[in-house]
Amino acid sequence: MVGLKPPEVPPTAAVKFVSAGTAACIADLCTFPLDTAKVRLQIQGEVRIPRSTSTVEYRGVLGTLSTMVRTEGPRSLYSGLAAGLQRQMSFASIRIGLYDSVKQLYTPKGAESTGLAARVLAGCTTGAVAVTCAQPTDVVKVRFQANGALPDGARRYSGTVDAYRTIAREEGVRGLWRGTLPNIARNAIVNCGELVTYDLIKDALLRAQLMTAAFGAGFCATVVASPVDVVKTRYMNAGPGQYRNALSCLLALLMQDGLAGFYKGFVPSFLRLGSWNVVMFISYEQLQRAAVLARPAQS
Repeated sequence: MVGLKPPEVPPTAAVKFVSAGTAACIADLCTFPLDTAKVRLQIQGEVRIPRSTSTVEYRGVLGTLSTMVRTEGPRSLYSGLAAGLQRQMSFASIRIGLYDSVKQLYTPKGAESTGLAARVLAGCTTGAVAVTCAQPTDVVKVRFQANGALPDGARRYSGTVDAYRTIAREEGVRGLWRGTLPNIARNAIVNCGELVTYDLIKDALLRAQLMTAAFGAGFCATVVASPVDVVKTRYMNAGPGQYRNALSCLLALLMQDGLAGFYKGFVPSFLRLGSWNVVMFISYEQLQRAAVLARPAQS
C-alpha cells in the first residue's frame, strides 16, 4: 500500500485540507495514550501539584501507562480525546493540508524546484496560523490529560464542554489562548523538523520509503522541539497566577529540574510523534489518492 505510484492529477487544496485533518484524527486515535503519557511525565514534579507519600510517580513509558491503567482505569489513557480530535480537525488541516499551497506561494515563479528556505517559511506560516486557530482545543486537551494526576477532589473539569466554559469563565476568553506564543514557537520548530524533513526525505526517496521518511521526520521534530513542548505543556496546564508568562515558566523549570527538565517525557514524545507521523502521512497520502481516483467516477 505504501509507495503506490501517485495519480497523475494532483489533489486540490480542499482535498489536502480534509485529508490532512482526517488522517491526523486517525493517527491520534492510534497514538493518544503515548501523548497522554508524555504530558503526565512533563508535568510531573511541578511545584503546583501537592507532593505527598500518596503522590503517583511516573517512571518511563510503560510504567506511566500501567500506573494510569491501575490507578485511574483504561479510559484515562484517552482522557481529552474529544478535544484532541477537535484540535486535529482544525490544526492539522491547516498546518499540513495547506503546507503545499503555501510552499508554492513562497517559491519563485519559474523555479524548477522548491528551495529549503521556501519550505521552512511555509512550515512556519502554516504552523503559526494553525496554532492561532486551534489553541483553545489544545489548552483543553492538555488540561484533561493532566487532570487525572490530581486528587479526585481537585479535578477541574467534568467534560470537554465544561472545560471550555470553566476556562472562559474563570480565566476569561484569553485563558483559552493561554500559551499561544510558546505553542507557535513549538510548532514552528515541529513543522520545520517534521513537515520540511518529511518533504525533503520523501523527495529524495521518491515516495518509495514513506514510513522511513515519516519516522525520521518525527525523530527530528522531537529532538529540536522537546524543550519548547515541555514549557508549552506546563504553561497551558498552569492555573491563574502560577506563572507570569512563558519565560517565567521556562525559568522555573530550569531552576527546579535543570537542563534535563527540558527533555521530560522525551521517550513517549518520540514514540508518539514518530508513530503518529507514520500513521498520519500514510493515511494522508492514501486519502488524497482515493479522493483523486474517485473524482472521475463522480463526474
